[in-house]
Amino acid sequence: MMRRRAFLGTVAAAFVHRAARAQATVAAMTFSTLQPGAPLPPQFQRYAFDSQPRQTQYALVTDEGRTVLRARSQAATSGIIRELRVLPRQYPILAWRWKTRRLLAKSDLATKAGDDFPARLYLSFDLDTAQLQAGERMQLALARLVHGSRVPAAVLCYVWDTRAPRETMVPNAYTDRVRMIVAESGGANLDRWVGYERNVRDDFRRAFGLEAPAVSAVIVSADTDNTGESAETWFGDIEFRAR
Repeated sequence: MMRRRAFLGTVAAAFVHRAARAQATVAAMTFSTLQPGAPLPPQFQRYAFDSQPRQTQYALVTDEGRTVLRARSQAATSGIIRELRVLPRQYPILAWRWKTRRLLAKSDLATKAGDDFPARLYLSFDLDTAQLQAGERMQLALARLVHGSRVPAAVLCYVWDTRAPRETMVPNAYTDRVRMIVAESGGANLDRWVGYERNVRDDFRRAFGLEAPAVSAVIVSADTDNTGESAETWFGDIEFRAR
């Protein structure tokens, strides 16, 4: 009887440990379990504006023994979006890895003409528009009128920039509701996988001066429509971590 109780106790402890580990992360985009060449599953949707005729092409491919998402962009733009709900106060750490082949010579954080990057990772937040000033609400309403209701009230956009130093944070050239954060800069890590961990709560507070609301979507993108250049980038799994 004692042995049976000890065995059941061990099983229960193992179950609790596995459950705790399972709750330590939230998968945002998982490509490694998918089949190369297969269509993307329905939770991944193409994100594009109707005004952009040329779209970045995405495919599941094998790289270094793992399935990843490849993006090829030639004077084009679009992204892959997954809508979800993650609370940064519970899962503050965003972890991902990416690889890109080349920099964009004409990329420039400060200008609309240079608003292209070989690798972008967006986080859209479910920010209550009541927290915005009247002018900001009007600008957001206009943007939604032009581009549709999916335009978010607050976005963090992590990019691989050509020349701006890492940790640079500036408003997007089109709207200050998007804050650009340089996660990687320059060519030292071209054509190799680079991994990152970002504290989303800290980044949001630094960007907007507010506590981070729920993350409502994750988007990956390679875009070259403004500069007319080309990019090839690979994205690995993306997840949120408790710590």
